[in-house]
Amino acid sequence: MEYDSTIEHRAQTYPGVSYRISRMSLGRRIDLGERAREISNRGEFLRASSDGADQVEAALLDRQVEKLYLEWGLLSVDGLFIDGVPATPASVIDHGPEDLTREILTAIRAELGLSEAERKN
Repeated sequence: MEYDSTIEHRAQTYPGVSYRISRMSLGRRIDLGERAREISNRGEFLRASSDGADQVEAALLDRQVEKLYLEWGLLSVDGLFIDGVPATPASVIDHGPEDLTREILTAIRAELGLSEAERKN
């Protein structure tokens, strides 16, 4: 049996662009869980508040978790240049088109097996 620990996707938002993400494994699930736990717990606490500033902070923490998922799961990007330079996972996260990063994030979340409620956070 041959098992590939990564999976390649062709971008729907940008024809000619493809990206490779990690598949889930026990070790990778533990690693991601440990890294996301503190951010997620703080976000849940802030979302329970009625204070507007806390809600803004909670939304920022949600974006930080999304960035963590992208850093954890996005391995490579092909067919995309950002400012004339071949894209890397870091450059896509920091400077790439947001609709592409949303598409990649959706693919990573699907690989993680997150429920709909977990995906909203």
